[in-house]
Amino acid sequence: MMTEFWKEHSKFATVEEMMLDSNAQELTQHELPEILSMLPSLAGSDVLELGAGIGRYTRHLIGKARHVTAVDFMEKFVEKNRLDNSHLGSAEFIQADVTKLDFPKHSFDVVFSNWLLMYLSDQELKSLAEKFLMWLRPGGYLFFRESCFHQSGDRKRDFNPTHYRSPAYYNHLMTSLLLDESEKTEKKCYGFDMVLNKTVHTYVKMKNNQNQLCWLMQKVHRDVVQQHQGGFSTFQEFLDNQQYTRTGILRYEKMFGSGYVSTGGISTTKEFVDMLNLKAGQKVLDVGCGIGGGDFYMAKTFGVEVLGMDLSSNMVEIAMERAVKEKVPLVQFEVSDATKRMFPDTTFDVVYSRDMILHISDKLDLFRKFYSWLKSGGKLLISDYCCGEKPWSPAFEDYVNQRGYILYTPQRYGQFLSEVGFSNVHAEDRTEQFIQVIKAELQRAGEMKEEFIQEFSQEAYDAIVNGWTEKLQRCETGDQRWGLFYATKE
Repeated sequence: MMTEFWKEHSKFATVEEMMLDSNAQELTQHELPEILSMLPSLAGSDVLELGAGIGRYTRHLIGKARHVTAVDFMEKFVEKNRLDNSHLGSAEFIQADVTKLDFPKHSFDVVFSNWLLMYLSDQELKSLAEKFLMWLRPGGYLFFRESCFHQSGDRKRDFNPTHYRSPAYYNHLMTSLLLDESEKTEKKCYGFDMVLNKTVHTYVKMKNNQNQLCWLMQKVHRDVVQQHQGGFSTFQEFLDNQQYTRTGILRYEKMFGSGYVSTGGISTTKEFVDMLNLKAGQKVLDVGCGIGGGDFYMAKTFGVEVLGMDLSSNMVEIAMERAVKEKVPLVQFEVSDATKRMFPDTTFDVVYSRDMILHISDKLDLFRKFYSWLKSGGKLLISDYCCGEKPWSPAFEDYVNQRGYILYTPQRYGQFLSEVGFSNVHAEDRTEQFIQVIKAELQRAGEMKEEFIQEFSQEAYDAIVNGWTEKLQRCETGDQRWGLFYATKE
């Protein structure tokens, strides 16, 4: 069936046939650099390109990598790719069905595919994903891009065998894979960690289409003994299935206010954003964007471009749904891990983060990234959960361990920022403000009790109120603190 489909759409081996779109020439001009910008460095790497087609990406990969193996199952496409691009560098061109491909383990540093997996059945997809994990060297990367939910190209199709899956399907499949590469003397297991998952912005801008998505995954060592909270194999699974389930997020939003899942909602957002003196056209990175309320506020009020990133796919999914309704073209969202994400130096004017970095163990390394991503004169603003001086109470020790938080005093937090090079570092203990906000939110919870219970449940209401009350007690005893941090890059 797939062979017949592509025979129909490969008669002339054109870019319009490849993209199944009459506007392909203009789309590819903008899409190519966007996709290539998401890849890790290819210098000295061996790349496997699957579904290479006529070589839209092959020519660029050859120019950057040590060797490229370009595979497609349509002979016309492979021949055109070989004719146009074989002279550019070290490359091999293979005509093959990807479901029957085989390579030795650890053959490649990068596996790249653009519009391939949606043409496979669920079983074929799972089998190929397992091969990706085997073919990649430890630390290697998998990049793939797919159409989700429905078709995007306008080319007429007499029949369409494509599988338009949800992003959540790909997320779950890839992050749940486990490959045992144990040797006689050493236990070795590997899986994929999410680096990023985002929409292709070219399609948002040119076609108002949010359904083109891409992923960058990294092959990492999995410790099958040491698991994350709740027995989840990855931190992202813990976030999406326990701490930030979709229903849980909506409960938090009920407490914090529409669009917000962080302390103080719109009131603290306005206060802190005003400190940044934002100007139209500036670029802002929001690390731990939640469901996007702060990002919409910054874009609408100041005309800045905002990239919101969060590791919780549930958070980002809600944010993207709101983006469609809000119609704010200056805001983009992505599921990504800030500790693995790569941006060119001096990309952003502002890095902004609200109550997220408590999850990060190596804060110094993350702050070094923030420093490199900021332009000269760029600003950093962070609010975050902190702690008092040790010794802590046993109850607070248990709370921190159960949540997996990594907390420091506000003073130590500020020292970290100075150590990586930031200037004009202001580290403020805002615990008293935090206490007043919690009290106001508890009061509001009481006022909307019946509404909350009707929308969720009595159990959910009690859990929220008890959680806020315990948070208040931890702050009043001095164990838990809340810090605000502001700094600049000279």
